Amino acid sequence: MQQMLFDLKPFESKNFDIEGYEPEQKGYNINTDYYANLESPIQSIGFFSGAGGLDIGSVMAEAKVISSLDFDRDSIKTLSNNRVFQNSEHRHENIMNVNASDYEKIISKNKPEKLIIIGGPPCQPFSKAGYWVGNQNRLANDDPRNMIYQYLRIIEELQPDGFLLENVESIMHPTNRIAVENLSEVIDRLGYKFKIIRANALDYGVPQKRKRVFFIASKKGFTINAPAKTHGNEYECLVNTSLKPHEKVIDWIYEYDNPMFFEKEEITIKGTYGLDLSEVPPGKNYIALTAHAGYPNPKFIAQKRFWSFLLKLHPLEASWTIAAQPGPWVGPFHWSSRRLRVPEIAALQTFPKDYHFVGSRRSIQKQIGNAVPPLLGKAMVDFLIKNI
Repeated sequence: MQQMLFDLKPFESKNFDIEGYEPEQKGYNINTDYYANLESPIQSIGFFSGAGGLDIGSVMAEAKVISSLDFDRDSIKTLSNNRVFQNSEHRHENIMNVNASDYEKIISKNKPEKLIIIGGPPCQPFSKAGYWVGNQNRLANDDPRNMIYQYLRIIEELQPDGFLLENVESIMHPTNRIAVENLSEVIDRLGYKFKIIRANALDYGVPQKRKRVFFIASKKGFTINAPAKTHGNEYECLVNTSLKPHEKVIDWIYEYDNPMFFEKEEITIKGTYGLDLSEVPPGKNYIALTAHAGYPNPKFIAQKRFWSFLLKLHPLEASWTIAAQPGPWVGPFHWSSRRLRVPEIAALQTFPKDYHFVGSRRSIQKQIGNAVPPLLGKAMVDFLIKNI
């Protein structure tokens, strides 16, 4: 894990009483535990790979990543700087500029028995009519923000045995119904059976409430209906004894609450809302400082701010969604009233401990925040593999 150290004295904040809880040190390594020469009859090609959340998930599901692509230069440098991907091809390119012929050599070299494609293209409103026009016209007329066209084009050209398309939960909002119907019809016409999986990372061992939608498609069809959850709430664990309890953030980030990991960006005490943040209890947000919560001399009005304003982690619960580009007072914050450190946000996303990120502090936050949590990616890729 990249450590960003500075010659500044760490902000000394009061410790939060965790009631004698003995934190576990959870996490895993990828560059040593999953050797780069992983051989597998099933192999994957990644698009919109970012820092590699789905790519790591693919490796952990025992599908070797033979190629990754992203438009962000720092993300490609991150992938290239990790031993687990040293034998992968890394493309710093816009998907609009590549086609199936660009992958002939890498596929011929690796000779996969089964090929899958993984990626999370940004999805603006989707028109099936726009997709099925001639290829040259389609490329000319596409909304440049809508990379889902390009992702489906590559799938159409490469004809993998299966593919995974990840997107934000809001794609399933009623206002997007027609777009989802259009996307579903195109996948069907490409010759794939598919399932729409609405997943919460929390249910797959990620210490974070993070909801995502996966379109998982197979030419063969499905013998398994849904990915097997590994974790659940108290009631679910009673009903299904094979489930583990949802993860606690302290078990994943406690080891980084050490001055050696200090970052100058974490300091809040001198900021506009630094004092207010220190008064917010762990697990709460700004509403704790309102009349609605019975706070004396209220400082804010409930429902007048975004939910994540002054939002603070509770060490014995799961985290809220880690953002890619949070505002200066957007949480989650550490329960000791500081901003989270790079290794902490990476751990809450379940990136490996020995994974190396490249770029500025801002770039790394964006890479991590935009990623699919690798443990969630593993569960989804594993489900795809079992159905091809």
